Formats: sequence, structure tokens, C-alpha cells
Amino acid sequence: MNTSAPGAGSNVSLERRAWAIRRNALRMGEVQGQGYIGQALGVADVLAVSYFHALSYRPGDPEWEGRDRFLLSIGHYAIALYSAMIEAGILPEEEIGTYGMDDSRMPMSGMAAYTPGMEITGGSLGHGLGIAVGMALGLKRKRNPAFVYNMLSDGELGEGSTWEAVMSAVQWKLDNLIAIVDFNDQQADGKSTAALAQVPELGRWQAFGWFAQEVDGNDMDAVVAAFDAARAHDGAQPRVIIAKTKMCKGIPFLEDREITHFVRVEPEEWAKALAILDEEKPQ
Repeated sequence: MNTSAPGAGSNVSLERRAWAIRRNALRMGEVQGQGYIGQALGVADVLAVSYFHALSYRPGDPEWEGRDRFLLSIGHYAIALYSAMIEAGILPEEEIGTYGMDDSRMPMSGMAAYTPGMEITGGSLGHGLGIAVGMALGLKRKRNPAFVYNMLSDGELGEGSTWEAVMSAVQWKLDNLIAIVDFNDQQADGKSTAALAQVPELGRWQAFGWFAQEVDGNDMDAVVAAFDAARAHDGAQPRVIIAKTKMCKGIPFLEDREITHFVRVEPEEWAKALAILDEEKPQ
């Protein structure tokens, strides 16, 4: 797809795009027998809206100066972003079988030096939003109208560097910056909401001066509306979408499993998951 303006592109439904992103992720996970598949399945709807509704980019020219930048702060979500970029035509589908292997352009943690379309090397966690602030400020000074999107995790909201970036974005009135928080309530040590004292996230971002929205990240219509409102907001302030997503979305037997930060999938379960997904293929 050659996207020159938000919302442009083919008539393939966003639900079909999200289905394909989930399927790509399962195929890659099967290659290695592991991967952060729970997160990839959960965030597929948000990525479908990002790449097939909101972002301006050229699949064959990932360095195009006029592109919107999509920064993946969460390096271990790379399997999800590769899946979206394969569906978008930025990466070739035939490379799915190389995922995580030596000399692959798709290492298990996202690295900008390896992968076309990967804007930054994600992790250590908590650095992505700061990079996005610098990038958004640079684009403004160059009078480039592109947006910078930065996907970060709910676990990163416990990092002080994230909140320094939050304040910097307000200071510089970065209305070309849209943060996307994947709030699945899981991080390495357990539930994100149990790791530190939590306050309602919507109110916290608003108090810092951001235009903030909170949505069900697996409700396609709600996600589309949130992205549209973020871009259209008339105010000299950065924007954030807090997307509440469900780990392993779309594969019931994985959804029902006790969910942890790293979801274990048994060797025979990859094919089972793909079969379930294929039965639910949207038109």
C-alpha cells in the first residue's frame, strides 16, 4: 500500500488487516517456538489503524522525508511491528521464516540498523518517548508537517525518563507528537497496576498538559476515532492515546490461560492457534 495521506489506501477492512497482523505474528512465533505473542495479538488492532488508516508512508521508500514516524519504544514488541510492516509491504512476506535467525532483518528485539521501517532501537524501556520528543522538535524546526507516533508500554509509565519526556513535550508545544500507550496491565514482574502506586492514567496525562484519550484498544471503531481526534485536535499540545488491550486477543485458549508478561505456547499449539484464526478470517 502506498499511503500518501491518512486514511488513504485499499478497501481491505481494518479488521482484515488486524487479522493478517495476528496471523503473521503467529507464523513468526512458530519459527522460533517463542516470542512475545501475547502482546502482538493484543496490539494488532492498534497497529492496523496505525498503518492502514493514520500513517503517511511509502512502502518502497522507508526513508521518505515526508513520512510519519512510528517509533516502537517497546523493543520486545518487534514481532508485532514486523507483522504490521509485512502486511503494509515494507518488509517481504517471504522473510517470515527468518525471524530471529542469524543475519535476519527481523531480530527478536527491534533494531533500527537491521530493519527497514524500524525508526529506533527499542529498549532499555523508558527511552522511546524522549527520542520521539527530539524527533518531533527536529521536524518542527525543519517545518516538516509529519507526525511522530511513539508506542510505549504501561510498564514504561513507571520510568522517570518517560515523565521527563512528557514534560518536555508540553514545554515545546509538540502538537505533532502522538503517544500510544499499550495498557495490557502486564510487565516483567507482574501486573503494571501493582508495580507502583497508580492514579487514573487519563487524568494524569491531562494534568501534565497533554490531550489525552482512553479507549478499548481492541474496539476498532473506537481506536479509529481516537486516532482521528488526536490528529485533528486544535491545540498546541502533544496527544496521547491510552489503549486498553487484551493479551492474546483473538485466540481464546490463550486468552483464557493465566496471563503473564511472556506467554508460553507449546509446540503443537502454534498450528492450533493458526487454525482458530483462519476460521475467523474477516471478509
